[in-house]
Amino acid sequence: MRDVLPEIMRWWRSGLKFGLATVVSTFSSAPRPPGAAMAVRGDEVVGSVSGGCVEGAVFELAAEIDTPVLQRYGVSDDDAFAVGLTCGGIIDILVEPISIETFPELGEVAASVEAHEPVAVATIVSGPGEVGARRVIWPDRSSGSLGTDRLDEAADDDVRGMLAQGLTGIRRYGGHGERRLDDLSVFVQSFAPPPRMLVFGAIDFAAAVARVGKFLGYHVTVCDARPVFATHKRFPDADEVVVKWPHDYLASVQVDQRTVICVLTHDPKFDVPLLEVALRTDAGYVGAMGSRRTHEDRLVRLREAGVSDPELARLRSPIGLDLGARTPEETAISIAAELIQLRWGGSGHPLTQTAGRIHHEIHHEAP
Repeated sequence: MRDVLPEIMRWWRSGLKFGLATVVSTFSSAPRPPGAAMAVRGDEVVGSVSGGCVEGAVFELAAEIDTPVLQRYGVSDDDAFAVGLTCGGIIDILVEPISIETFPELGEVAASVEAHEPVAVATIVSGPGEVGARRVIWPDRSSGSLGTDRLDEAADDDVRGMLAQGLTGIRRYGGHGERRLDDLSVFVQSFAPPPRMLVFGAIDFAAAVARVGKFLGYHVTVCDARPVFATHKRFPDADEVVVKWPHDYLASVQVDQRTVICVLTHDPKFDVPLLEVALRTDAGYVGAMGSRRTHEDRLVRLREAGVSDPELARLRSPIGLDLGARTPEETAISIAAELIQLRWGGSGHPLTQTAGRIHHEIHHEAP
């Protein structure tokens, strides 16, 4: 819903009613992930739930929706004209009417998203409860109800755990919040602040990495100790440009499992003390640029500085996937490719050389 939020907020604030379709679960090779949304008002459409496969059918349903409904779309072998996914996947889509009356907390949700304040929306999508019943959950408060106090309490605990990790998906309970039952399905859409990408080294490669990092949805910071190089003019795509010794800056900021650290300095006086700090953080990705000779020299220096072998095993150096990249832009793509591979568990091989599912399930927190 994040992508369609600016447009639907315009409708919502104007007191208009519209239909909102949200992907809540997927099976096999579904084209869009849970949380993808499409909003419909009259002839206006924003967003997408399937990349075009079932948009027409969802549009018709959302345009006339009065009561929330969970609709499944998949492949039909019996009817060539049936609406389905050509990729062979299956998606469950919650379609619901939205207005100030049906979703009074939407303004608060939008304000939190804009302010990068964590917030999640939990909605009943199937089971004995009221489909469409909704509860909005922040780290320190909640609003709305899923139906019972016990269910609300169970959801608050679970959703806050998901929100801390930026996870979106289905949680199952009994009709009164029993955790050992799965009669009732609650879709949790987390709006966590964007993950951070910390780029160290104000060089031309850093500008390209900052650009692709921003494109992938990271909050990008470029840091270098040299004020003549670390300027906003040289890094217009970065959210922040910091002039500070890299290791001092890294030690002063919060780092979690969603944080990406890219060390592009390939200068021992910068990258050795920086990597000493980086490899002892919770960062989900620590990569360093340099040739294989530079990498071997760096390992020796880091071991001399007291960095352990388990800590060194976290270092991805030389940084990026082997794409044969040469230019700054190509190198940035190879780094982005490695981040995507780690996030979704891909092999990194050409799809023509692989078999089975194209889209992988993720079973761990990734950058």
